[in-house]
Formats: sequence, C-alpha cells, structure tokens
Amino acid sequence: MATDIEIARKAGIKPIAEIAEKLHIPFDDLELYGKYKAKLPLNLIDPGRIKNRKLVLVSAISPTPAGEGKTTVSIGLADGLNRIGKKTTVVLREPSLGPVFGIKGGATGGGYAQVIPMEDINLHFTGDFAAIEKANNLLAALIDNNIQHTGRSLGIDPRTVHWKRVMDMNDRSLRNIIVGLGGTASGVPRETGFNITAASEVMAILCLAEDFNDLKTRLGNIFVGYTYDKKPVFARDLKAQGAMAALLKDAVKPNLVQTLEGNPAIIHGGPFANIAQGTNSVLATKMGLSLSDYVVTEAGFGFDLGAEKFLDIKCVSSGLEPQAAVLVATVRALKYHGEVPVSELNTPDAEAVRRGLENLEKHVENMMKFNVCPVVAVNRFATDTNEEIRVIQEKCRDLGVNVAVADVWAKGGEGAEELARLVADAAENCTSTMKPLYDWNWPVEKKIETIAREIYGASAIDYRAQAKKDLEVVAELGLDKKAVCIAKTQKSLSDNPKLLGRPEHFVVTVREIEIAAGAGFIIPITGNIMRMPGLPATPAAEHIDIDENGRITGLS
Repeated sequence: MATDIEIARKAGIKPIAEIAEKLHIPFDDLELYGKYKAKLPLNLIDPGRIKNRKLVLVSAISPTPAGEGKTTVSIGLADGLNRIGKKTTVVLREPSLGPVFGIKGGATGGGYAQVIPMEDINLHFTGDFAAIEKANNLLAALIDNNIQHTGRSLGIDPRTVHWKRVMDMNDRSLRNIIVGLGGTASGVPRETGFNITAASEVMAILCLAEDFNDLKTRLGNIFVGYTYDKKPVFARDLKAQGAMAALLKDAVKPNLVQTLEGNPAIIHGGPFANIAQGTNSVLATKMGLSLSDYVVTEAGFGFDLGAEKFLDIKCVSSGLEPQAAVLVATVRALKYHGEVPVSELNTPDAEAVRRGLENLEKHVENMMKFNVCPVVAVNRFATDTNEEIRVIQEKCRDLGVNVAVADVWAKGGEGAEELARLVADAAENCTSTMKPLYDWNWPVEKKIETIAREIYGASAIDYRAQAKKDLEVVAELGLDKKAVCIAKTQKSLSDNPKLLGRPEHFVVTVREIEIAAGAGFIIPITGNIMRMPGLPATPAAEHIDIDENGRITGLS
C-alpha cells in the first residue's frame, strides 16, 4: 500500500496559475511562491458575494491520539462537491512543525484526499509561521529592552510580564526558563518561557483580523503586564504594533494550493484547538466564499473544542455563519471510547463500537445546541468491517441524523459523493440559523460555566486561587466582555484525558486565566493542559529523512 507521501508525489500537480483560473483570479493578482504556491491579495475578498455562498464546517467526535481525519474528509468532501457540480474551495489551517515531527504527522490530508505540494505545506510552506514567530518574539525583545533601559523605561514590573517567546516545535524543556543572566549588560533576570507558535496570541490575531488596519489595532491591544505603580501596559505603549505588522505583511495574505484532483485549496493560519481557537483565518474563509459557491472548512479536534470556538468566537467576531456542519466519526475512535486499548483498535469489535457511541451522541447533541444542520461522516479505514459501520449508521438513524460513509482515503472525491449530496442538501434546504452558545456580555464565570456544563457535560467548576486572581485582573482591565477560549485536553469531553466516552458528574478545574486582549478573548487554562507540548517517546522525526537527491521520506 502506497504511503501518503508516495501518493502525493505521483500526483500530476498543475501550475498554480491553472488553479487560479478556476476561481477567475487574474494571473497578475497572484504572488507566486514557485510554480505551485501563491499568496492571494486581500482585495479579492468581496463582502457582497460572501452572504450568498455556502459555508460548511467539518468537526469530529473526541479523537484518538492519532486524530480522526477531519482534514482528509474536508479535502475529500470538497472534491466530492466539485464532482457533483458545486464550485467548491477547501479552506484549511497550515500545519505546525510540532505535530509534523511529533505524533500526529502533517495536516495535508491522507491517501487520495490530500492537498499538494505536500512536503512544502507540511514544512516551511510560504513562511507564515516564521513571520508570526518573529513578530511575537520582537514584542518579547522590546519588553526586555524597555525594562533594561531605565532612561526610556515605562517602569514595567518584570514580575507581571506574562508575554512569552514562541517557537514552532514541541519542546517541553522551554516551558519555564530564566532570561537575563550574565550580568547587567545581558538584561534583567526574570522568569518566562516559551509557547508553541500555534498557541501565540499573534497567531490568534492574524486568524481573526478583518483587514490590515484591524491587524495592527489588535497587535497594539496585546496586554503585556503592569508598571510598578500598577498601570496596565499594552504593546501599543511600546510602539510595537507597526513593526510587528510589518513582519506580517505577507503572512496576512492567504495561500492558494490545490487538491490531488486539481481543485482549489486555500490554507492560512494554524492555531491549535485545544490551546487556541483552532480555525483558519477569517480572511481565508472570506476569500474562499468570495471566489467559490461552497467553502468547506475544518475546526480542530472534537466539536467541544474547535467547532465550539469556531461558532462562538470566529463566527460572532466576523459575522460568518455555516449553512451545514459535518461530524467526522471513525470506527477506531468509537472503539477507543469503548475502552479498547490503542494497540487493539484495528481488531474488529462491533460491540466496542456500540459502547463508544455515547461520545458520538453527545457531540450530535452539542451540534443541535448551536442550531446547525448536522451530517455524520464515517471516515472509513481499511480495517473497518461492514458490521462495525452498520452500528454507527443505525445509531445515526435513531438520532434522526443523516449519515454517509466517506471512503476518501482510498477513493478521493469519488468516495465522498454521497456525503457531498447530503451536505449540499443540508446547506441549501436547512432553515435553521446558527445561534451562539453564550452572549459575550455575560459575566466571565457564566460564559465559562455555560460551555463546561452544556458542551462538556460538567457538573461544576473549580476555580483555583490563581484563576480567581486572574478573574479580578480581567475585570480591572475591562476585558470581561470578551469571548472565552477554553484550553482543554482534546482526548476527553472533560478536562481529564482519562475520562473517555461520555463522562458525567465531573468537575472542570480552571487553573489560571490568560489574557489575549488583542485577539479578543480570554483563555481559561483547565486541567493539566500545556501551551508548549512535548515530543512523544518515539517522535515522528525519527522516521523522516532526505536523500542525496533532495527527496524527503517519512512525512505523513
């Protein structure tokens, strides 16, 4: 059986100008990054067209550690929609190098449902992550520089600075560090650390910005810390926003590539859904809706994470609204929630699938809470049996939800035609109107508790001492009317990764609350979630190589 990278390499990739022609983009508007990638200028976004187009959100049940193929299904669905005559663009997030070299691998799909050039996209692509990293770290350098030079200092109290540096790699050893050692010429010693680039507020800002001016304003609104006399300090006080925006001059523009079937794909931004908002940029989504009749987009991890944030943060902030939502389920994930060990997930076990169905049922209930029209997609794996798939189909019929088997890894768009017809019917005929779960004007505690109780199924919230102090700071800064972006494990509906299926009678523990004033939300940190992940015991990097001819192997 061919690997993902072998399938991608054998594909007949087209010059990006040919893909642009399908979207009626003039060649002179393309900012080429070689023959097969291009940046798209923001003036291609047409607000008048957006309101008449169809937006399809793809999410999933709670995943196994390897993920359930939302990206693969999104790409296959877009190809399937194009096959049935719907002019469709898939709009995705960019891969982070952390998962690429860690446990999950890349984020370009799999099998015959991929976006290409696969190696480029999974590695440095067009340099967006590097630009975000540099903009973030410029602000960190300006903060330390201001503390160092007392003559021009704002009087920042180093003990109150929460802004961290970032890098696009899983590296647990950098979570907590001390900078400024080496004497007075090397800065003022203080505790700080690193987050992964995907968790940076700069990433969140880039993905929520509506235009370049909005980007610069949001960057200026980043909260840095306090002065010694308790006055809040923002990035604009350091005059940082102009230079930061300059570093993002090209990164703010969405990237155009293609699927294996030669359909357009826009890839832009890459926040994780367990520690950030987990969706591609507003600009990319609006670009796709300006150029196509349909846009298929995905939100990270399960519906409790990326999709909730897509609907409650991205949609409320931007005015976007999906006309249909797809919930990706897999036989292996349901067996995982039926308490089958990861090592045995490929062994047929219809009864274990049945035990795990309560996880799917909860996610369907959550979709209904937002008043969106759901379709379940069973992402088929080669090891799945017909009996196991029938168990899922019967449950969906009992729930009154349309379901289709998506055999996209093996068949590409052809394997998603049934799903495409169901999705198109939902998008064109469903009369439901999306409604957010909460009002941003509610008290912070009410917003957190509404998400935890309604979406996760929690019975109570425990605010630790630091979280209570952080709530006071949020109120003092007047940020209590912002959205809530909860950082939580993706492995469970709860904040405890060991509680599988549909846990009940559990307490969500809010450890602390971080502030992302520029992005427009606050981040309650729950359980033991980290914003700088670590590599697994056997990282994927061990299997990635390059030969003397520059051919890469081992990417997935």
